[in-house]
Amino acid sequence: MTRDSAPDLLVLHAVRITGFADTPVIAHRYGLDAAETKELLHDAEAYGWVEHSAFAGAGGWSLTERGRAENERRLAAELARVGGADEVRDVYRAFLPLNALLQRACTDWQLRPTAGDRLAVNDHSDPTWDAGVLLELAGIDRELTPLADRLGNVLARFCGYDTRFTTALARARAGEGAWVDRTDVDSCHRVWFELHEDLIATLGLDRHTEP
Repeated sequence: MTRDSAPDLLVLHAVRITGFADTPVIAHRYGLDAAETKELLHDAEAYGWVEHSAFAGAGGWSLTERGRAENERRLAAELARVGGADEVRDVYRAFLPLNALLQRACTDWQLRPTAGDRLAVNDHSDPTWDAGVLLELAGIDRELTPLADRLGNVLARFCGYDTRFTTALARARAGEGAWVDRTDVDSCHRVWFELHEDLIATLGLDRHTEP
């Protein structure tokens, strides 16, 4: 049976996986009430777990180091409570080779080597090259669905990564190339980054030392 998470955990975790976001985005991430989210963010700020900052005309919340530690402590306790650690670790092991494929696909979307420049920018003038990248992403999409189902059966907060990825891929295949790798839309890359961060946070891992 899928288990729900407490709102205060979800608010703190939404800040973690989005990296930097304003209050409405944090609330929307898990479908939380906006007023309650604002109150929980200010509570977390009082504890020194999050901080609000602004730059380039935009403001948002981010985790402090204390907040990262508190987030991981709560996630570990939640995972132990539902008895899902083994399942999430197994999904993570299956995720890693897909992660390598996703990184390669995004690189190929951004770069198209030429005889004289292996780092030439992909100007998307070669439909065959771009179609190959989208085909790679379609394969990742198929592999993601059963993994997302397994995660969703452990905790409800894991639900939705597969449908978001599928939606982004559909828009990219319809000609909206930004939906492959842009970070200002819910692109394939952004969805994947959030899933990756979700897994390593839940398991208490370091992104920089993983296999």
